[in-house]
Amino acid sequence: MSGPQTATIPVDFLARFTASEQFEKVFKEGMGLVEETANYLDGEGRKDARLLDRHGAVAYATESMRLTTRLMQLASWLLLQRAIGSGEMSHEDAGKEKHRISLTDIGRGNPLQGGEQLPAGLIDLVERSLRLHGRVLKLDVMVNMQAKAIQQQANPVDHHLDRIASVFNAARG
Repeated sequence: MSGPQTATIPVDFLARFTASEQFEKVFKEGMGLVEETANYLDGEGRKDARLLDRHGAVAYATESMRLTTRLMQLASWLLLQRAIGSGEMSHEDAGKEKHRISLTDIGRGNPLQGGEQLPAGLIDLVERSLRLHGRVLKLDVMVNMQAKAIQQQANPVDHHLDRIASVFNAARG
């Protein structure tokens, strides 16, 4: 004999993930990379940039701008996920803010003339930021899948209405 049937509630991946050691590690890595990059660009990077010719200097300026943009987007994403996971921000409020974060346009750019002159310190920071970007992209896919599952769970009738609409549309076509 079985008990009353209850709706299956999906596990809140985001809340569990943001409370995990794994998220804390990614978060610390991201924030640490932001700080390390700022220190490099304000210190050793300035010295390195002075040694470059015109093409190298333009490549340095372009790559450092790409790097800082990428890191700001990644830091924004990490902070947003942490705020949602800790309950400081609702999923709905986060959805309103999420459009300001673009993870798709911050990958590796086109090769630059003079790029072969880029200092090793800058190249290391760029490569590390790209690896972090790849991990965050994967996490973002999982978070988005979770959000869709929660949304579908919130109103199970929508799924049935969508199926009925698709049958009617197929019958018309």
